[in-house]
Parts: sequence; structure tokens; C-alpha cells
Amino acid sequence: MRAKDIMSSPVHTVAQIASVESAAELITAKGVTALPVVDATGRLVGMVSESDLLWHRVPSDPSTHMRRRPDTDPAGRPGMVAEVMSRYPVITQPDADVADIAEQMLETDVRSLPVVEDGLVVGIISRRDILRAMVRSDDVLTAEVQHRLDEYADGHRWTATVVGGVAHVTGDFGDDIEQGVVAVLARTVPGVSAVDLGASRPRVKRE
Repeated sequence: MRAKDIMSSPVHTVAQIASVESAAELITAKGVTALPVVDATGRLVGMVSESDLLWHRVPSDPSTHMRRRPDTDPAGRPGMVAEVMSRYPVITQPDADVADIAEQMLETDVRSLPVVEDGLVVGIISRRDILRAMVRSDDVLTAEVQHRLDEYADGHRWTATVVGGVAHVTGDFGDDIEQGVVAVLARTVPGVSAVDLGASRPRVKRE
């Protein structure tokens, strides 16, 4: 399963010259935790999260030992997104494997990743997107894999059964190429972690 299979698109973005208030309003209105920040040409230049926007707006709590940046006078607080955004965001590509993206999120402690192609944001993936794709019952996955295989074959040629996220496909194949196509079709179903064609073999052509 690839990033392009589960990413949200089109993406809600914010300009680097936008006000902090407008970015906060957009995050609230769209129910997201972060926004890709783009320049005038639409290219990604950063990410701005809820915590970035709150950093200079919430006063420090003197009863705790944890200190953020020194509080600033309201008149001196950052006004533009460019002043509070993270300038080197963690990104991914449309063909990236979702398992690698999940690991990347955990390692970098981010909740969402922009999907970038040729410098432009084409989608965004959140932890919730990954969970939604991964946590699907085997029955649902079996039905979806079977549907894709039946569509490709224009009828029922193979039988799919998903157990524990692994798609087991049985039946005969015309050749190795067809076998490879079936494996790819099953693997791209969101929630399928692997494909087993062990019980299937290419059909032997007889003279």
C-alpha cells in the first residue's frame, strides 16, 4: 500500500505570508492538526502546527518547572506564518510504502506528513489516515481483493482470502506476468500487508 492510496487530496495549505490568526482559523475549520506552508509558486516551504501557532499565544505557567520561550509583549508577537512554521518539514512521496511512512512518523514524532511530487504538495497523510487504512477486518479486505481480481479477469478466475492482513490468492495463471499483475492488484488494497501466491502456479501450455 502506497502513500497515494490513502493520502487526503486536495490539500488545505496556507501561504507563508498569511497571518497566524488566519492559519489558526483554517486549522480549526478543517479539523486538522497541521498545514503545509507554501510560497507564491505553490512549493512547500514549511509546516505549521497547532503548537507552533499557540507557542507565542499561551502564557507560561509559573507553577511548572518547564519553560517555553520567554513570553513576548503582544505587540511583538509573530504575525506571519513564516515566523512560526517549521522550515524543514518531514515529507514523503506518492509511491512511498505506508509502513515506512508510519515508522517515519514515529521516529520524528510528527502527526502528519505532506506528500510532495516535484516540489508541489499533492496530498497529506495523518496518523489517523494510516490507522483507518490498516484497521480493516479481514472479511472487508477479502471482499475488496476479490472484487479487484474479478474485475481484472472479467470473471472469477482466482480466489482470494485475507487472514491477518495477508492476502492468499489461489488459482491458475496464464504466465508469470499475469501472476505479477495479480500480486500487485492485491497488494495495493489498503490494509493488505502482504500477498501469498504460494498455492498458485503459472498454467503449463501444452502443444
